[in-house]
Amino acid sequence: MAETSTNIRASMAPELQTSGWLNTPHPLTLASLRGKVVVLHTFQIFCPGCVQMGIPQAQRIHQEFDPNRVAVIGLHTVFEHHEVMGREALEVFAYEYRLRFPIGIDKYDGAATGVPMTMRAYQMQGTPTLILIDKTGHIRLHKFGHVSDLTVGFSIGALLTEEFDESAVTESSANGGENPTCDTEGCKI
Repeated sequence: MAETSTNIRASMAPELQTSGWLNTPHPLTLASLRGKVVVLHTFQIFCPGCVQMGIPQAQRIHQEFDPNRVAVIGLHTVFEHHEVMGREALEVFAYEYRLRFPIGIDKYDGAATGVPMTMRAYQMQGTPTLILIDKTGHIRLHKFGHVSDLTVGFSIGALLTEEFDESAVTESSANGGENPTCDTEGCKI
């Protein structure tokens, strides 16, 4: 799969819209994770690129980075074969692949058909998609397809070095989510 980017980068990350969660006692919100770098990995259980590349990468990130500083979240976002990729299948998949990071189930407007809500909000092109969200809640990397471990590790490390100023979150929200380090080409780390 080719790596592509979308024009949603540089904005505040839309809140996750989920119908359920695995591997966490409580639903997660991006707002509750402010101050941490968030690694959002979207996948489908029957997606070869997800199974071979994306999910193993998410597991490595979850194992290697301090969970007090980096939150790894899986998002099962189904846009095809809806009838066979429900919650029960996901639970078996997560158990068999020993996935330990929290996994949200992308929510639909109504019946489980078409493209789910979070996938639409983030303008995703498919799965796997990797999204890095900085400590203030801004999207800093949004890539469809595989991203090399070296690139992801460097990007997370750079985001971890940035200072977290809670007032920047308030200011940014007040001015429409503008991020001074972002432009039409994306966000600079």
